[in-house]
Amino acid sequence: MLTLEQLAHAFEPVFVDIRERASVVERFIDRNLFQLYMATLWANVVLSPEEAGIGEDDLPTLHDLVVSELVDVIGEGTDLETVYRFVSSKAGEKTMIEAKLNQTHKDLLQYFSSMILDPDGHKRWMEEIRSDLKK
Repeated sequence: MLTLEQLAHAFEPVFVDIRERASVVERFIDRNLFQLYMATLWANVVLSPEEAGIGEDDLPTLHDLVVSELVDVIGEGTDLETVYRFVSSKAGEKTMIEAKLNQTHKDLLQYFSSMILDPDGHKRWMEEIRSDLKK
């Protein structure tokens, strides 16, 4: 298990890259785009922590780092639920279109949104998909 300092060091270049990609002009960050990138980061790390060089047991600490980064850019009270709520909104859909995300990328973000925002509904939805696949 990595320490907070080790994770912060390992992910600092990722956070810097996300801030740069979401920057419109120097020191101005497009908050909507930033949220999409952070949602993408979290989804990818959760799906394959080993590809990010961490273990599953590092996810809670990384979660805290990601939330800290969100608060720093978006503001107090922002967390991953806020970000995925944005992804599921009309503004989120508009931002995904403007960012020219492909359908697979959109599906990934919407899948995570359903998991985080409505875990019971997500579970029912996945059970329906599994039963349809068995037919």
